[in-house]
Parts: sequence; C-alpha cells; structure tokens
Amino acid sequence: MRCRHPRSPHPSSLLPALAALLALAGAAACGSDPAAPADVADTADTAALDAADTADIAASHTGVVGDEIGDFIRISDDATALITLHRTGDSAPVRVGLAGLVLGVVPELDEGRVYDPWYLEPGVFLYQLYAPLDGLTWHTATAVDGVEVDPDGQHAVVRLTFGELGAGALDITRAAAGRFDLRWTAPTITDGVPVFFRLIASVSAAERYYGLGEHFDHVQHRGTRRAMQLEAAETESGYNEAHVPIPLLIGTDAWGLYVDSRRPGVFDVAATAADELRVTYGLGAGHADGLRFHLFAAEHPLDITRFYYDLTGAPGDVPAWAFGPWIWRDEVDDQAAVEADLQTLRDLDLATTGYWIDRPYASAVNSFDFLPANYPDPAAMMQKARDLGFAMALWHTPYLDPGDPATADAYDAAEAAGYFAPVMGTALARWGPPIDFTNPDAVSYWRSGLAAYRDLGIVGYKLDYGEEVVVGAVGIRFPWRFHDGSDELTMHRGYQLGYHATYRAMLPEAGGFLLCRAGVAGDQVHGTIIWPGDIDADLSRFGDAVAKASGETYVAVGGLPSAVVAGSSLGPSGFPLFAADTGGYRHTPPDRETYVRWIEQSALSPVMQVGTGSNDLPWSLGPDHADDPELLALYRRYARLHLRLVPYLYALWARTRSDGRAIQRPLGLAHPELGVDPDDVYLLGDDLLVAPVVTAGATERTFSLPAGAWVDWWTGARHEGGGDLTTAAPLEVIPLLVRAGAPIPMFHPEIDTLVAPTAVDPAIHAATDPGGDRLWVRVAPGPAGAFTTAGGVTVRQAPTAAGATELSRDGAGAVVFELFGAGAGGAPVGDGWIRVSDPAAFDGTPGTWARDDEAAGGTVWIGLAPDATAVAIAPAN
Repeated sequence: MRCRHPRSPHPSSLLPALAALLALAGAAACGSDPAAPADVADTADTAALDAADTADIAASHTGVVGDEIGDFIRISDDATALITLHRTGDSAPVRVGLAGLVLGVVPELDEGRVYDPWYLEPGVFLYQLYAPLDGLTWHTATAVDGVEVDPDGQHAVVRLTFGELGAGALDITRAAAGRFDLRWTAPTITDGVPVFFRLIASVSAAERYYGLGEHFDHVQHRGTRRAMQLEAAETESGYNEAHVPIPLLIGTDAWGLYVDSRRPGVFDVAATAADELRVTYGLGAGHADGLRFHLFAAEHPLDITRFYYDLTGAPGDVPAWAFGPWIWRDEVDDQAAVEADLQTLRDLDLATTGYWIDRPYASAVNSFDFLPANYPDPAAMMQKARDLGFAMALWHTPYLDPGDPATADAYDAAEAAGYFAPVMGTALARWGPPIDFTNPDAVSYWRSGLAAYRDLGIVGYKLDYGEEVVVGAVGIRFPWRFHDGSDELTMHRGYQLGYHATYRAMLPEAGGFLLCRAGVAGDQVHGTIIWPGDIDADLSRFGDAVAKASGETYVAVGGLPSAVVAGSSLGPSGFPLFAADTGGYRHTPPDRETYVRWIEQSALSPVMQVGTGSNDLPWSLGPDHADDPELLALYRRYARLHLRLVPYLYALWARTRSDGRAIQRPLGLAHPELGVDPDDVYLLGDDLLVAPVVTAGATERTFSLPAGAWVDWWTGARHEGGGDLTTAAPLEVIPLLVRAGAPIPMFHPEIDTLVAPTAVDPAIHAATDPGGDRLWVRVAPGPAGAFTTAGGVTVRQAPTAAGATELSRDGAGAVVFELFGAGAGGAPVGDGWIRVSDPAAFDGTPGTWARDDEAAGGTVWIGLAPDATAVAIAPAN
C-alpha cells in the first residue's frame, strides 16, 4: 500500500465525516466559557456504596487509610486538603481539597450529545462548530459530613455535601501497599444530571509528569491538555494521533493517578494553573457509577507502572524472536518476490528474525487466503521461510468488503448471522464495517478464518485500522451499539481489546508477534507491540509546518523525533514494546540522512522493524533503489547489534511484568534528580543510555548524564556523570553509553536469527545452533555490577583489592566476557589460558582469550568454560 491508500483515517475520513455536522453545528455560537466552575455542589447515590459493613466504625471528620509509617491517605475536614496522599512519612506529593471535587450538571441528558470534556476549553480545533451545553453549571463539594473508617484502617467512606445538590461520597480503600482505590459518587439529583466529573489536585509547581500513553510531541506533559480519545486536529492526518491514550499519570515525586474509565476524558497537566492537575471525564449516562480512580505511591517513579499492571494485567507472553529485526515491504508483488527477499536477507548477512507480508497478498482484504495467481504455493513459501530461519506474519484488519467479489458472499453471510454491530456509526475504512468482537459467534467465525493461516505456520499479525469507533466530534455522537449492549462512548477505548484478543488466541501458546497501531488500557495482556501508525519519513517534529514542493504546507505528525517520543511515552504507560517503521511512512522515501539516523535509533529500541511507505529496504533506498554499499554495511552493523542485545532486552521485558519498570525509559523519569526532561534521550534498562540524533545536519549531541561513571560504547572513553556531556555523533554513530561496571548480556557477534532454520546451512548462525545461545557479556571496569538474564544466568563484574577486574557468572553454560575500556596490556590472571594472537580470530572457545589494545579503549575477550565460574583480568604492570 502506497500513500494513495493511507492507513490512517486522514482528512479524507475523519474530517469529511464532520461535513455532515455543519448543518447542525455550523452556525453555533462560541458561547461563554463553560469551563469556569461555579461554587455550588452535587449529590451521590450513597446507597450504591457498600461502605459500612462492620459494627464498629469510627465516625468523625478526619481519618487515615493505610499505614502512617509508610504510604497512607490522610482525610481531613480542611477545605484545602480533604485527602492527602503520603508517599512515605511526611512526603505528600498530592492533595485534593473540597473544591477539587467538581461536578458539571446539565438540566437533562441529551442522548444525541457526547459529553466530551475536550470542548470545554474554547480555542481547541473546530471549537467554532461546537454548540456549548445549555444550562451547564459547575458545583464543588462544600463540606465534610463525616468520615467512617473501618477498624483495620484499610477502608473509609467520606460523606460529603455538594451544597444545594445534596450528599455525595468518596470511598477509599487501601488495596495493597502503595495502592489506593477510590470511587467518587455524585448526589442523586432530581432536577439535573451530573455529566462531568472533574478532579482537581494540588501539586508541586516544580514537579514533572509522564505517562498518559503514546504521544508524539513531548514525553513530559506539564503545561499540556491531553485527550484520552481521538480528537480532530490540524495535523495532516486530521486528528491528534491519540492511538494509545492511557489514563495513567506519573509524577516525578514517585506517585501516580490512574482513572478507571473508558468514557471521554481530558488531563489538564498544570496547564490552567502551575500547581494543579485537572482531570475531567464526561460520564454522561454513566454518571450513576461515579468516577473510579486510583492513587499510587512508590519509592521511585519508574515503579508506579506495576500498580497499573496489578489493576489491568501484566504484559502477555512474547517470544524473544519477536524483538526482531523484522523486514517488510509496503507492497510486495508476489510469492517469488517474498522468497527473493528472504534469500537476499541471508545472502547479504543481515540479521533478521522475521518478515511480514503487507497487503495486497490475498484475493481480497481478509479473504483468509493467498491470491492464487500471485501466490501459487503458499506452503512452499512458508517452508522456504522456515528453512532460512524466519518467523512469518501478515498484515490484517477486522473487515469484510461487500464490494469485492472475493468477500461479498462472506459479507452477506456475516451480516445475516449478526456478526456486525447492530448499530454502526461512521465507517472510516474502505473495506466495509468492522466485525463485532463482543459477539462470541463472530469471534469464533473470525478465528476459523485465521486458522488457515495458523495451519500454514503464520505466527504473527500486523493489525491495522479498527479505530472508526469514535466518541463523535464537536460534541455530536456518531452512535454505535454492539452485541453486548455497549456503545461508542466506551467502545472507542474498548474495541481494540476484542480485536486483538481474537488474533492473540490464534498465535502459538508461548506467544507470537502482534504489532498494533492502536491500544487501550489493559491491551498489554495480549502481548501487543505498538507501532505509531503512519509517521513522516523525515526529521520533522509533531506540529511543524512543512512546505511541499508545490508551495502548500501541512502540519506534520512528525518523523523520527515523533517515533522517539512515542516509544519513550509508552513504556511507563504500560506498553513496554514499541517499533516504528524504520524510515517512516508518509512522504517517502526518506533521504539518506534520515534513513541512517532511523536505523541507528531503531536498533536501540525494544523491537526493530524495517520498512517504509515506498518499499525502501537497506539494499535499495530512494526512488531509483540504487545500491549503496556503505549504507548496507551500516545497516548490517546496527541490525546485528539489535539482535545481539536481545538477551538484555528480553530480560528487561521479563522483569517489567513484575516490577513495572519500562524497557525504554525517558531520562527525566528515570533520573528526575537531573531536573531535565529531554524528548530525545532515554535509557534501555538501568545501564544503557541512548541519545539519538534527530536534527538534520547535527554531528554532535549534548545531554545530561546521571551520576556515576559512564563509558562510550564505541570508543571506551570514560565520562563522569552529574553534568552535561557533549559527544561527537558523525552520521554513522549514535551516541550510546553504558554504565561503568554494568554487564550487558548479548548473543555472539555472528548471530543471524533466533528462529531455528529447518535446513542445514552453515552460513546461517542461529541461537538454536549448538552453543549458539552462549552469552557474550560486554562490560567496562567500574563499581561492582550484576545482571540476571531471563534464563536465570547471573553475570557479574567487580574490582578486586589487587586492582584487577573479576568477571564471574552463576548458571549453566559457557560465557564469553568482553572487557572494554580497560586500557592497554590487560591479561587473565593464572595459568592455562591460551591466547589467540589475532583478535579477529577469537571465537569464544572456552579457555582462550584475546586482546586488542586499540579497540574501544583497550579490550580483552575471554572464554569461560562451563565448569569455571570466574576469571580476573589484571591491567598491565
């Protein structure tokens, strides 16, 4: 698919849908500012709160939920501090006063309106089409009527008065250490409906904020308003690119807020006031259930994400081979072309674990076959892929096209069986309506189609589209109704769960490859890898005005800078796996500089996938697809680096399922003490710092280094942290530093694939070969450090009293250590070590070693036998 068939809902999809609204809303006056709350009040259905089920309940106007020597919430009748979250002891990063519980009330519910808080702020895009809500009034809590705390101190109900509206309540439960579950219910009102719930929290004016899902402009949110749904925008795509909005906000003071609602919401992150967070949800017809939210407290802000996993589920299984590199073309002609690509990848010695076939390849979109004229023998193609050690995947979507002869009968049968939503709003895709995955029979039907691909050996899918279920636009609904009774007001953030779960069920039990352009809270349980959709094939930034050759301008969604921000935003938000189209998709082909810089950055991402909107591949870039041996060699180097790093990356992924710490971590969140929040510097785990070059023509980078010693990955140069570092970054080099003393487990330098080839070919080096999974541990001398792999092998480095460096490991198997940045003349201590005189000939054989005093600041390689646990490397006398 070239850009003539864009994957995104472009202005040709979302914005024309608004044209139908012009007759309804075009003459609407902007009206007065509806966002200014009046000092009135609300009432809650307190009977719905199951709060007082014990005989001994202390009734007062104050209380504590939790442990006062650890994390707790203090409840007070102080108007400015109704509830205060205490992280540890006296540390109180956030408080909510009575005026921080605000209800927006309308005289009656309008079923044709969507109560979208995005349009409560005049000046947003298309606000001139928005008809302000008649009679909307704002009411705050005015008094505490009582506080009922359970005897164990783990639960409380705060009874509140909302002025003339009556009584509401705030239910607080300490669900676990560091996690508090809250439910705010409004009064029962006879002459109005509380459609908006606004939570205003007082915070430090200096604190910074992360999370909130995938964003393209900045990783840190202070000063922004973030919508938790797709909204129309001035960008070329026509919307705000909110493909994975997650209502999880993380403060650098190590606390978090998660809102458990799929209704439309907006986070005002210190945009209205520097010391306030304002979170507004349009609950509309769902107001009776109240607003459920959670407060988290931890020792470090990176730990907050684990509480989100406790509530929504840990990331699902993903095999190591899914980390890539993956190769794909936007359009591939036929079976012969696919097989030629597979062979070329091996002939050119390009480390690759997987290949997916994008459309068109089937008789029609989602006809669950291969077009016989172009793919005469899919089984033979799949066998060739297995022979060469490739995992294979397909592009797919959730549609049946009534206008294509190959799917028309299937569409008619599905429609007759009720496999589409009973009520459907605006359809944005060209291939018909989406399958209703809330219908169990529809799910079974779709799985039966996918079974044909599974039986062929397909182990993954790139899942596109599925985003037409939107809350509406400018306050007007595009109604949907699904089999289970749900509608678009929640399914705009729920459709993807059923969509992705259906495909997940048809992957191998140990997991497969599921690359998705959209995601929702909880979707990480399906093992989803997020790709950011169709971003620009350049170095533009989100919101840049870019001039076309014709002289016209467009507002960019951004290229490589957007990809970096998206990946760094998603990890702390609960989606640790991310992979952008290397080279971009819109306005392809990328220029050579963009492509090189993107290759470098993708190699140092959790997942690497390579393809563009104009079929560019490392051996054929640009409109003439010319050979570029230098580019090819550079790609070979970085693709292999990515594959070699999989033991490190996979261990981080395994850990995040329990500790919540992201693989790709924005520097400002990982090290808030630095006081900086760069969009283009991040860490992979604790020990690798990446500073990609995202500015055209730049050949150096300046960035802050965390405290401690850091070593340049390429040169072995040592740098002390705690300040700024300026380092050279010529086109072929991405700044990459490793924490001194930190072992980085890798695969051996010739690794090609993690998928076992079914044909014997000594030129293909797989991790499944005898000894192919042997760890190759790269480390620079420094303070004692250790790392444990997902397989349970622990590797260590530590200085000795005699001035040597001890390298050791626990666990089965041989290990190769590569000590770099060690200076000249290093050698193993003790007898029996056999030196390989030519370092290029060193292959890691146990009992051998080699040295190159010029490589990366002086490097020693040594093969540790399976029965050996440690070796010391002494510097030159």
